[in-house]
Amino acid sequence: MTRTIVASATREIIIGFDQPFCVIGERINPTGRKKLAAEMVAGNFDTVTKDALEQVAAGATMLDVNAGVTAVDPNATEPALLVKTLEIVQNLVDVPLSIDSSVSAAIEAALKVAKGRPLVNSVTGEEEKLEAILPLVKKYNVPVVAISNDETGISMDPDVRFAVAKKIVERCADFGIPAHDVVVDPLVMPIGALGDAGRQVFALLRRLREELKVNTTCGLSNISFGLPHRHGINAGFIPMVIGAGMTSAIMNPCRPQEMEAVRAANVLNGTDRDCTTWIRTYKDYKPTEGGHAVAAPVPVSAPGDGNGGRRRGGREARMARG
Repeated sequence: MTRTIVASATREIIIGFDQPFCVIGERINPTGRKKLAAEMVAGNFDTVTKDALEQVAAGATMLDVNAGVTAVDPNATEPALLVKTLEIVQNLVDVPLSIDSSVSAAIEAALKVAKGRPLVNSVTGEEEKLEAILPLVKKYNVPVVAISNDETGISMDPDVRFAVAKKIVERCADFGIPAHDVVVDPLVMPIGALGDAGRQVFALLRRLREELKVNTTCGLSNISFGLPHRHGINAGFIPMVIGAGMTSAIMNPCRPQEMEAVRAANVLNGTDRDCTTWIRTYKDYKPTEGGHAVAAPVPVSAPGDGNGGRRRGGREARMARG
């Protein structure tokens, strides 16, 4: 089985087909959040701190960290801000981090201060990006998210997106980066605009698992963009993509309905061994006004809970076996 190892200073997490679904918290991202962007520019990291703590308490396995506050000269402004944000977050929480930037200089600056083994988010199939990012991935021995678009943009043809993913995996191999360190994002399209977006991604995930044998991720909420009651769509989407082979997603773990779907899928997929996390989280179940379970603040990847977390240098947590 393909296994992608990410780590904080003291904890390793395995992303894999035989592991619980990896929830990558999306909230530390100023894109579309004007208040957060203004705070970060002003050196105020109160919301970053709050979001980091809340996401881990809600069950995030990892946290995505993005500091893209402006499109104006990001090469000059983003590296220092990403480093500051990353340092604050990794000193607050003990989960692996995803370094999220389209600026090569910012990624390299963050890798220099990152503890453990972060995930680089991301590289595309554009040759310029491959030549800029892959040497950093190799140098720092970290895994990378491969986004299935290239110089031609995002194709509506899933076969083209698969071909781009295959190209990136092959180019990674040219740099000495193994396929198990490539996490492919097949690009989820909005179902409201493209009626077969769901079927497309399910088919793509099966091919990525069976033919390329790579782990996968996505921006989960893209599927529901523009629709009312988006969290209902997202919650329905989660077990379907897990069943098709997706092993992680960038999502909001503070949405109980969506986290219930993740935990239930782990139970039904056999990766929550002995239903340990489900029982621990919901043993004192009380329905809220919205009808969703009140979850205990236990991270999905807590050491020893059968969910892939382990302390480095100590005994391994029990590994779930699918």
